[in-house]
Amino acid sequence: MLMGEHAVLFGQPALVCALDVRIEIQVTLRDDRVVSIQSALGDYQASLDDLIDDPALSFVIAAIKAYQDRLDTGFELIIDSAFSSTIGLGSSAAITAAMVTLLNRLSNTDADLNRDFRQGLEIIHEVQKGRGSGADLAASLAGGVVCFTQQPLQIKPVAFPENIVLALYYAGYKMKTPDVLALVEQQWRSRSVLQQSLYQLMGDTSRAAIVALEQQDLKEFGHLMNVYQGLLDALGVCDATLAEMIYTLRQEQQVLGAKISGSGLGDCVLTLGTEPATMLPKHSCLSIRPAQYGVLMNDKVS
Repeated sequence: MLMGEHAVLFGQPALVCALDVRIEIQVTLRDDRVVSIQSALGDYQASLDDLIDDPALSFVIAAIKAYQDRLDTGFELIIDSAFSSTIGLGSSAAITAAMVTLLNRLSNTDADLNRDFRQGLEIIHEVQKGRGSGADLAASLAGGVVCFTQQPLQIKPVAFPENIVLALYYAGYKMKTPDVLALVEQQWRSRSVLQQSLYQLMGDTSRAAIVALEQQDLKEFGHLMNVYQGLLDALGVCDATLAEMIYTLRQEQQVLGAKISGSGLGDCVLTLGTEPATMLPKHSCLSIRPAQYGVLMNDKVS
């Protein structure tokens, strides 16, 4: 998430970047009704007609259940991820996007970005009890940097400069997004009018950031990242560790902006600059670039 966290759930725009690291799924069709899954999160086997829930593979199984009536045979899946599910890089959205695309192929359903997004969001909401905007799902399906709004649904590509460096710094811990959303909801229950005003400010900041990005004004975009971080702090999702990371990173000359990326209370800090910062040796750093494409399919399906 470059911009738009939390406010995107209330009709405001978000800027989301698909990363050039991937989850890959290999599928082999079977001649029976058995579904078999191999992944780093665990192995699984059940009948397509009687799928058993497994918390470690909840998004994969929920996706198969959504297509259950459209599948003629069982299959074997081998899932391989180039990044860890523990550092909040949209792994749930990525696996959902991959599964929807794969299951469309197996059920002879043509790809359609908006329809696939709605199908994927239903799967995510099934697992997360109705929570989540689907912004990361939109980026995973479309690729690149997208401007996303939930209502009305919009997934619009936005050009991103090639000479700029995005870097993520992992705090060392994370809170699950549904838990953060539940906590925010509880804390703001008696201040709903003020909360809506805060979300409006977040939306105005995101809209200004989109204009800055379209005009290639990276200095202004970095400044607006800092503004949005202040709004996230006001919302209550920035803790002491994240705050220390952010202000340390902003001391470096090459850093144009630094903010939380994601729901907050852990996870990652995002920087925009000319090169990665060097002042956080204790934190994992990942230099990232937008993935030009979203979900990729090949003809090696057996």
